[in-house]
Amino acid sequence: MKLEFKAINITEHRDLVVKFRADSFFTSFGHDRDFWGEDGQGDKRYLDILAKKLTPENLLAFHVWQNNQIIGQMELDFYFGDKNIGYINLFYLIPEVRGSGVSHQLDQFATDFFKKLKVPKMLLSVSPTNPRAIAYYKKNGWTDLGPRFSQEELEKNKFPQVHLMEKLIS
Repeated sequence: MKLEFKAINITEHRDLVVKFRADSFFTSFGHDRDFWGEDGQGDKRYLDILAKKLTPENLLAFHVWQNNQIIGQMELDFYFGDKNIGYINLFYLIPEVRGSGVSHQLDQFATDFFKKLKVPKMLLSVSPTNPRAIAYYKKNGWTDLGPRFSQEELEKNKFPQVHLMEKLIS
């Protein structure tokens, strides 16, 4: 079944985008406390970040639709502003459609998006505690580059460890 990718409407779908992002943390790390933060204001910080990805000149956040229902969310960007490296901040599908085969269309959308911009490669971060995601990415042409953060960065910033994955765009 063909999916549609439409710019996120934060006003209309505020609660849904927060729910999806918090669930992505839970799925990846087994908890969502890093999303919410110590002050419990992670949703506000997240919505501010998301709004910057939804300007007319910078459309980088999409809801994934199937049969007039939102079933997922994607957030794209450039790796630390480098226009030669696409970065996928979020690939998200609701639990009911995971494993149904539609995730390939998200990967293809991201590939086509960055290919149009003549970006030669994409990166994303994946939790080593999410073996299902790692297996999916490897099966679909992504290479595991290993841990993203040094031990020093982890201790200083209290990041959860993730692996950086790379896919070349042909």
